Amino acid sequence: MNQTATPRHAPRTGFTEKQGQYLAFIHAYTKINGRPPAEADMQIHFGVTPPTVHQMVLNLDRARLIERIPGKPRTIRVLVDPGSLPILK
Repeated sequence: MNQTATPRHAPRTGFTEKQGQYLAFIHAYTKINGRPPAEADMQIHFGVTPPTVHQMVLNLDRARLIERIPGKPRTIRVLVDPGSLPILK
């Protein structure tokens, strides 16, 4: 059987509702402000603690839904097609 493997760096297409909201926020913030949000910006928007935001960023990165440069602020880039993102609540 001949199966095509997905490249390891390719973004995943599925995400949870909560992940979708974070992705939509990152996309919208970047589009409006011309730079990605800091984790503190996400903390304020979602009303959560710094560890909660950081864990979500790590999870999004592991799931290949975003890419970022660890240790460098404001380097998050959404790898998901913007047309597949939910409306930001």
